Amino acid sequence: MTYGRAAIPALAGGLLLTALLWWAGASADALHLQGTTDALGGRMTADLQQWLTPWSYDPPDSVRFGAGVLGDIGEPAGAEDGAHYLSLHATGMQIRFAGVLLLFVPGALLLARRLPPVNGRMPALLLAVWAWGMVAGMLATAVSAPWLIASHGRGSYRFLPQLASAVSSGHQITVPAALLAAVVTALVARVSVEDAGEPPRRAVPKRAALLAATAGTAVVALSLVVLSYQPVAAAVQRVEVFGGRFSEPGELLRTWLLLGGWDFPSGGSAGRWLLYRTADVLLLTVVWCALRWLPGLLTRVTVPATAAAAVCATVIGLLASQLLHVVIVCVDSGTRWGLDRFSGLLGSGVPAALTSGLVAGVVAAAVLRAAGGTDHPEQREVYTSAHE
Repeated sequence: MTYGRAAIPALAGGLLLTALLWWAGASADALHLQGTTDALGGRMTADLQQWLTPWSYDPPDSVRFGAGVLGDIGEPAGAEDGAHYLSLHATGMQIRFAGVLLLFVPGALLLARRLPPVNGRMPALLLAVWAWGMVAGMLATAVSAPWLIASHGRGSYRFLPQLASAVSSGHQITVPAALLAAVVTALVARVSVEDAGEPPRRAVPKRAALLAATAGTAVVALSLVVLSYQPVAAAVQRVEVFGGRFSEPGELLRTWLLLGGWDFPSGGSAGRWLLYRTADVLLLTVVWCALRWLPGLLTRVTVPATAAAAVCATVIGLLASQLLHVVIVCVDSGTRWGLDRFSGLLGSGVPAALTSGLVAGVVAAAVLRAAGGTDHPEQREVYTSAHE
């Protein structure tokens, strides 16, 4: 698929994702209407407010009434200062929505070009674009966070922990919004590629693909198993590198490096501990399978395409492990606790998935090239099916 053909579905999906997130944020005001709590319930209303508020143009009370600008006095800030902080908040939200579009389109363009929805690639493209939509939403919150933090009047106070908190917010609503955008992107891409011919599946040596998949999965396992081990995670949390406003980087490092958190059982059932670890196994399994099939799915194995696809595979694996974890909690502790866990867990961990997936993709591409996986189209041992 040419760049011109791939740009149409990427732009369509980006515009839809931006519009959906804007609509979700604009709907946050409805949760304050009289009777909303009676209709939805207090817990659901609170959860929806947590999901939608990061995408709402409506500034929080701390910005509107000057809380945090004048300390704890609680009196309204001066008109001039208040207008400046409101302007900062509005600018931050404009950057956030523009960032969603500008970050989604290049990734979706690359994925649609290297994974055209023909010859069995449609599910792969759909899942990849879905994951990239979640990544674009997370990156947009990160890029716009400094303006929103400054709008509260406390920009120099514990800036890095505030940045980590901002990056970790708003991830729940991006999951369904990115899914809808991915469906539209894949369908438009299918229409765009109809008269462009069907690129054949590449022939890839099995040994090279297995080595590349194993090496890439080992990188993800480093984050999920080694760095996420509680004593190691605590050490990361306590890191002190910079001084002044850039002190306390531990929370930000943990957000971008750790895919989970685990420890050895200290008194509970070992079987129950192993049951919860199946979610981690599922994540690594998804990543390994995706990296194993990836060389045969891509029309051309390049480092950018492999890295982007590896990031998407890690995000999808993370989402699958979260859903399995919620099911386990529902079975083990009851539906109520499972739903509470679902509200906070859905879509989280995307920054760490981006970091580990990006490195995993680069490593997998390097190993694949070193093993001859990109230079032997005549090999007979090929992936003729994604289910091989």
